[in-house]
Amino acid sequence: MLKEIGPGFRFTLAFTILTGLIYPVVMTGISQVIFPKQANGSLVTVNGKVVGSSLIGQNFSKAEYFHPRPSSAGNGYDATASSGSNLGPTSAKLLRGTTKMDDKKNEVVDFDGINLRTVHYCLENDIPYESSIPLDQFKTDKGELDDVKLIKAFNDDKAPLVFRSKVPIPADALTASGSGLDPHISAGNAEAQAARVAKARNAPVDQVKELIAQSTENADLGFLGEPRVNVLMLNVALDQRFPK
Repeated sequence: MLKEIGPGFRFTLAFTILTGLIYPVVMTGISQVIFPKQANGSLVTVNGKVVGSSLIGQNFSKAEYFHPRPSSAGNGYDATASSGSNLGPTSAKLLRGTTKMDDKKNEVVDFDGINLRTVHYCLENDIPYESSIPLDQFKTDKGELDDVKLIKAFNDDKAPLVFRSKVPIPADALTASGSGLDPHISAGNAEAQAARVAKARNAPVDQVKELIAQSTENADLGFLGEPRVNVLMLNVALDQRFPK
């Protein structure tokens, strides 16, 4: 019996050392020499401080920055909870959004939905729109839109709120990626945000669009995927070109 077990044990031990120790150490050493940046996570540093990774998206919400696409990873761009919404194109939740009661029994947004995202995208970027009900009816005393009221209006079975953009909006501006961590947006999405960013930074729109063009990455190998813009890298370039 030991004769039968012995070769198997030695074989297992040899391959454990080979593939579990030697191979990883060798490959790590080679990658550190040939691709040091990629091997260390493609980290982005500004003035000696790490501000993120070019491979993992992060949220930007201020007007002076380009915004990423929506995210369903945790509360948004949570790298420890990568995921999509898993909602199909005919899902009422995906389109209209949902609300829920929090621990304090207050009604809050559970899932925003494409309709609500469209409202905010149009308003933030001065995109012309048409609404079946004036949006002023959904504002709080502070003049801010009440997202809960909007979602409930979108879900009104008798007279639902109908809101449409008068110009096409890039799909990635309204939908999340499968991972929820996509670091890129389409060039069209970036172009649509250019005027808002330029206004917030008191910068010429043409120069902001020029920066977008410089930051646009072509399709891989010339045909895989579409031209795209890395949001973090664009915002870093934006801070360098037009500091606040």
